[in-house]
Amino acid sequence: MVNVLIIGHGAREHVIGEALVNSGANLFAFMSFKNAGLDDLSQGKVKIHSETDFKEITEYCKSNKIDFAVIGPEAPLVVGIVDALEKNEIPCVGPRIEAAQLEGSKIFMRDLLGKYNIGSNIQSKRFNSLQGVIEYLDEVGDENIVIKPDGLTGGKGVKVYGDHLFSRKDILDYCQELIALKRPFLLEERFDGEEFTLQTFCDGKNVVGTPLVQDHKRAFEGDKGPNTGGMGSYSMEDHLMPFIDERDVEIALSDMRKVVASVKKETGVPYKGFLYGQFMKTKKSIKLVEFNARLGDPEAMNILPLLNSNFIDICYGIIEGTLKSSVEFMKKATVCKYLAPEGYPTSPKKDELIHIDQLKIEKLGAKYYYASVYRKNGGIYTTSSRAMGILGIADTLEEAENIAEHGVKCISGKLFHRKDVGTKKLLQKRINHMNSILES
Repeated sequence: MVNVLIIGHGAREHVIGEALVNSGANLFAFMSFKNAGLDDLSQGKVKIHSETDFKEITEYCKSNKIDFAVIGPEAPLVVGIVDALEKNEIPCVGPRIEAAQLEGSKIFMRDLLGKYNIGSNIQSKRFNSLQGVIEYLDEVGDENIVIKPDGLTGGKGVKVYGDHLFSRKDILDYCQELIALKRPFLLEERFDGEEFTLQTFCDGKNVVGTPLVQDHKRAFEGDKGPNTGGMGSYSMEDHLMPFIDERDVEIALSDMRKVVASVKKETGVPYKGFLYGQFMKTKKSIKLVEFNARLGDPEAMNILPLLNSNFIDICYGIIEGTLKSSVEFMKKATVCKYLAPEGYPTSPKKDELIHIDQLKIEKLGAKYYYASVYRKNGGIYTTSSRAMGILGIADTLEEAENIAEHGVKCISGKLFHRKDVGTKKLLQKRINHMNSILES
């Protein structure tokens, strides 16, 4: 049996751990906050400690004879966890520090895409101060602006004109706020379209795609409220989207392959691990919104439970540079609905008990994954962040949404969720939006 270490503590890591165990792994977990699901999957073989204490992680790997490690979150990746472990002959699924800057630095990413003429790149300009900002706004127009701070922002730092910014003053105020924090930022071109997520497995040369996913960032139904880490997501049984065809996917996948090759040319380091591409279909073409150096949360929950291929074999293919293109997924639709504490994301209620009817959830065929909750005296309690992801899998999106929604009803406590995630009504809204753009 293979000894595998999962690093991280969220629902993404819970579903990665499940995929590893289902493929035959003897699971160990290293996390800064105890995830009850990983605790169960690893049968208590866990270490609670900082996920960026590389010395402690290395010692834990050696003492437990870990065969390889899978790094879930971005924070350890962008500061060099893979470099540290590989120096100690511990193989990893995850990019080294130079390659991880595709997520760690938006400026690095845009510069790379510009230098190597990646087709889905967009117009952007870097700033460290207000010098030149007004002139740039005059040139491109306030309404065409997205502001992106450099570095990690947890999915909450990006501000878009028309969604978060409504005047020149709003733009300049946010720029000034970032300058005060000494954070460089990009002013990027704003597009109208529909976003989709393409998550891939990469071995430094080969890039293998997975089913497309679309997530819902806004906190409340109807795509209202502030941005979050994601309140839910869905995928279709044909692994596409109603407004995304195979040609669109090939354009995105081709650009991801070119970016992986460009990373090697630029840094000398092969990109190995998971690569998440957030794209937007616009009237004219497919555009790259961002890259993440790991799987998404919630999007990992939409793809890994569909795997027919052995996940350990995929991980070894990534590590050894022998990844096969024939990764197989069930032809099923999925809907993931996130439960969050009442008041999330602005004033969440913490330390509230959650009741889970596990037998009823299992009978429904739903699955659940723990995010930011903790176990105390046998009970599960909320923190200030998202609590649990509830997943429905079925032959159609409508059936998957029904399973997920009924699964949510098996969980009680001071929680809320977006009931519209994965519904026909919301999907039709997205389709209508894309059609209106294409016809304009």
